[in-house]
Amino acid sequence: MGFLLALAKTRGRLGRVLRGLVGGRLDDDAAAVLYDALQAAKARGVEVVIADTAGRMHTRFHLMEELGKLRRVVGKMLGEHPVQTVLVLDASGGQNGLFQARAFLEGAACNRIILTKLDGTSKGGFVLAITAETKLPVSYVGTGEDLGDLEPFDPNQFARALVGLD
Repeated sequence: MGFLLALAKTRGRLGRVLRGLVGGRLDDDAAAVLYDALQAAKARGVEVVIADTAGRMHTRFHLMEELGKLRRVVGKMLGEHPVQTVLVLDASGGQNGLFQARAFLEGAACNRIILTKLDGTSKGGFVLAITAETKLPVSYVGTGEDLGDLEPFDPNQFARALVGLD
């Protein structure tokens, strides 16, 4: 029930800012849903498609394998078009985030990071180890639950908050 509620909440928020949503049932093949979304985007002249694969645990092998399948669908459909694959990490994840990043890099070929939930007590310091090892840039930080709470990453502001100067 919690997942369905979160999905409905997300669709409601995104529906206000996006041109359309393509989705499937919870048990649908993710690659088929992504294929449909890319086809719909092409037909509608949409240049940006956001495919949300939230809820994947890096320890669940079959879900990580599915990321490779999604990447192959995108490759076949888009060819040389630029693709941004974003790793979204919860700031409260601690050192587990490093294990997540390694697994998702392998399965999804991520090329940037968004660090969320910086509005609580977590400071997200583990992201320093991730960026050092993976060379992935942190592009945005999330400081709340609304769309306006996603802000461009400012390394100076992050460092000041990390050591308690802000």
